[in-house]
Amino acid sequence: MGFNCGIIGLPNVGKSTIFNALTAAGANVANYPFCTIEPNFGIVPVPDPRLDRLAAIYQPDTVVPTTIEFVDIAGLVKGASKGEGLGNQFLSHIREVDAVAHVVRCFEDENVVHPTGTIDPVRDIEIVETELIIKDLETVERRIEQMAKRAKSGDKKAKEDYELFVRMRDHLSSGRLARSMNRSAEEALVLRELHLLTDKPVMYVCNVGEDDLKCEPASVESVVRFAEREGARVVVVSAKIEAEVAELPPQERKPFLETLGITESGLERVVREGYALLDLITFFTTTGKKEIRAWTVKRGSTASQAAGVVHTDFERGFIRAEIIKYEDLIRLGSEQAVKDHGLLHIQGHDYKMEDGDIAHFRFNV
Repeated sequence: MGFNCGIIGLPNVGKSTIFNALTAAGANVANYPFCTIEPNFGIVPVPDPRLDRLAAIYQPDTVVPTTIEFVDIAGLVKGASKGEGLGNQFLSHIREVDAVAHVVRCFEDENVVHPTGTIDPVRDIEIVETELIIKDLETVERRIEQMAKRAKSGDKKAKEDYELFVRMRDHLSSGRLARSMNRSAEEALVLRELHLLTDKPVMYVCNVGEDDLKCEPASVESVVRFAEREGARVVVVSAKIEAEVAELPPQERKPFLETLGITESGLERVVREGYALLDLITFFTTTGKKEIRAWTVKRGSTASQAAGVVHTDFERGFIRAEIIKYEDLIRLGSEQAVKDHGLLHIQGHDYKMEDGDIAHFRFNV
């Protein structure tokens, strides 16, 4: 699995349409609030042209891409944290995801009702994020109450954690997101246990009209400026176009996008930004003619950690990793040619995996 991404936003911003286009999962879509009641899940392969080039060299029986799971979460409204609409029921689903794709409406369409009546993406973002902050405050307040007695008893670790939670409560109370609070690496581990909603990495997905996809309307510019202040990322898509692309046979999708002057699909843009947001990389394993497979790990992962992603036994009995660089293989055309040029790298436990590495793990259990 590459990563798990929750799709959130106000009702009628195009969340479920974008989810359908990204996953072809067939989620219900309608022009009224709370169409999404149960969260929808869709697992899709991560587009990676390197796999196609590797498959042309190895010609395996099976090519297995890494995947991303999208979760379409019910539209949130003002008051969701207090049970308005269906938001309070589904805020918990956000806790389970690695990252959040926050869809904001940047298109005008009198046939699609907007819950607040006007198009103002920054205001819409702030409505949703305020509800998430309120929910996070409830979580932190509960933890403070739990820790108070232990902190007073002289438990040094409990006192440190209590003070950290109080600091987070004050930070959230000022209207700021949890992820913007400075913390040490040790404090980050403690806070991670709270699964705070506003501690999730976020990308803002601007849903624009077809005519606005190749330019940057004022509504998108306002989101970009807002995201820069938050250290967030922005992806611009047109749900309408993505829905049309999803209906086409795979071989017709790229030519269709090219006729519109678009070089990447919405899925490709969301995945690329998601990987950058979470600092992820892809490596490959091959069993010759049998299979070539893509895997996802955090940048900075060691060879033994990457081996553990493939199979826990590989990490437990790790001996070494035999690494071929993707560029070397493409340039020379075969594993044997890479070896003949002395470019097969033998690496130990602590080798830091690099994007595009082709790895063969030696282990003994």
